[in-house]
Amino acid sequence: MDNQTLNTAADTAPVASPAATPDMLTALTDLMQVGGPVVMILFAMSVFATAIVLLKVWQFQSAKIFTLTGPRAVLALYKAGTPLKALDRADRSRNPVSHMLAGAIRGRRRQIPEHLVREEIVRHGAHILEALRSWLRPLEVIGSLAPLLGLFGTVLGMISAFQGLEAAGNKVNPAILSGGIWEALLTTAVGLAVAMPVVVVHNYFDRAIERLAHEMESLVTQIFTEDLSAKSSEKDRTHEPLGRAAAVAAGE
Repeated sequence: MDNQTLNTAADTAPVASPAATPDMLTALTDLMQVGGPVVMILFAMSVFATAIVLLKVWQFQSAKIFTLTGPRAVLALYKAGTPLKALDRADRSRNPVSHMLAGAIRGRRRQIPEHLVREEIVRHGAHILEALRSWLRPLEVIGSLAPLLGLFGTVLGMISAFQGLEAAGNKVNPAILSGGIWEALLTTAVGLAVAMPVVVVHNYFDRAIERLAHEMESLVTQIFTEDLSAKSSEKDRTHEPLGRAAAVAAGE
């Protein structure tokens, strides 16, 4: 009895027809037909921007740009007095900052003048940053141009709507004007929909590169300098009373 009831309920349950599922391709085609060439251009720009974003995410992820644990571990090994382990860790890392640290460590071990090592590191760092900034300018252009292009389509649509209103003469139908207006405003909405995520992603990538450049300069500089925040050595503590005595004598 229970199985029969379940079968009956299953037979009478509404089945979702394929027609009930929204056809995204048809909706997109209708949108481009209503919006005209401007919406088609904006759609092409969105596809191009999506391709650039995926490319940059793959580039950043493959180079481990979003994490700096590797370069910091290399610096910690070098500061601990194990440069060979630091070089081994840097060679196994895919982060470009680790490779720069390896170059600085090798320069120090070969006793190359510091200014020559720094010049080579700066050159290498500039090359890395330039490679990371590639294809960011097209994203910036799309983020700036898409709203303007949408506004341009709105102006053209409003002109067309008022031309139709003028052609109607005395037989003015408000539906003609309202239909033309919403079709015109559609291009502005599409332009903003394309521009907003592009601007957000562009700023995120740009900030990640700025952070990498700052960490790059900070970590490489620490190869050539001493950590002043570390505890004072025994020698410093020995000479501290002498320094105080000299200061008192000078004051007298």
